[in-house]
Amino acid sequence: MYLQHFTKLVKPSKPILEFLFRRMSRLKKELPILTLFTKDSCTLCEEAKKVLEPYRHRFILQEVDITDPDNCVWFERYKYDIPVFHMNGQFLMMHQVNLKILEKQLAKLEQDGNKM
Repeated sequence: MYLQHFTKLVKPSKPILEFLFRRMSRLKKELPILTLFTKDSCTLCEEAKKVLEPYRHRFILQEVDITDPDNCVWFERYKYDIPVFHMNGQFLMMHQVNLKILEKQLAKLEQDGNKM
């Protein structure tokens, strides 16, 4: 947004624009992906999403419907355990949101991201 206003005020050269884009892309940090394994009419999953709401700015929520035919492996693994959560592809927790586990993992990922 700021870059758009800047370019309206001044006509920067191509090297300056390239520098600004590179600088902005470095500042943008990637959020971890929290995967929720769920299915239709899962009240525990809906409750879990409500608990997660205050943390939504710290991750991207991806929902996987285990009843979808393409997800039969996840159905066999988690049919009796949803909601199940993975963080960046690794198992994190199941049955309910454990805020201590979530907070610890998010803090670790955020700290690791700041080291790069």
